[in-house]
Amino acid sequence: MNPLVNQYSFVAIAAGFALVAGLVLLTNKPKVKDYLAFGVIVAGLVTAWGILHPRQTPLMDDALKVRELIGAGTPVLLEFQSPY
Repeated sequence: MNPLVNQYSFVAIAAGFALVAGLVLLTNKPKVKDYLAFGVIVAGLVTAWGILHPRQTPLMDDALKVRELIGAGTPVLLEFQSPY
């Protein structure tokens, strides 16, 4: 699957949810509490994105080195471990 879709599917779903919430809350003479509720929804979605979005890890450099070794035709022994 396309990595762009994998990384940013949350953004598309959150934008759709915010659009629906905005249409529901902000139609028919919205009051202050409607604007406040919409703001809380958007702030929650932005906070969730800040916590959940993909980040570069220190192990990504090691993964790139292994990928280069495998592609170079050199025999490579991979050892997988689990902290459990």
